Amino acid sequence: MSGSRKAEIHSTIRKFDGFFKIDEIDVSHQTLSGEMSRQRRLVFERGDAVAVLLYDPEDDEVVLVNQFRLPVLTARRRRNPKTQDGWITETVAGMIDGDETPEEAVIRETMEETGYRIGDPEPICTFFSSPGGTSERIFLYFAKIGKGDKVDRGGGIDDEDVAIVHMSADELFNQLADKQIEDPKLTIAAYWLQNYVRQIG
Repeated sequence: MSGSRKAEIHSTIRKFDGFFKIDEIDVSHQTLSGEMSRQRRLVFERGDAVAVLLYDPEDDEVVLVNQFRLPVLTARRRRNPKTQDGWITETVAGMIDGDETPEEAVIRETMEETGYRIGDPEPICTFFSSPGGTSERIFLYFAKIGKGDKVDRGGGIDDEDVAIVHMSADELFNQLADKQIEDPKLTIAAYWLQNYVRQIG
């Protein structure tokens, strides 16, 4: 649903260049009235990411991951300053490295985080994680797995501390109905899986 109005980037200045990057961009864009508006904006330049919902049709369960996320802790402390809960259950996910295709990245991330080997992930959708502040796009996939596909222990690499979560599809759908899912990737994928299960059932 992209518009056809004009936009022009005049300059980009890298303001922070660490693991995360922040750019200050001088941009003009055509407004709804047809006039050109020029402004400077900060963009959190994170790159693109992948995510995948792993589904075992034999056991009718999904494989998810649970890990500590500092932004989750800081966000939850806005409501409860004393909370120590920074863990969140998510789909498998990670950044696309270098010249990887999204498909290559999601296969690699699945192996690193869960130890499952997947071969032909099915695209669900591509979306912006927070278009008001970051350029990050997420390529979301679905992949079927079986017990024979578990070829490594998973748990992440380097300093990652990833717990593997097996959850029945019914429990996932119950959490969706009860508004308990906090990961938007998992919310989208759960709705997709509901439709998929209806179609094959």
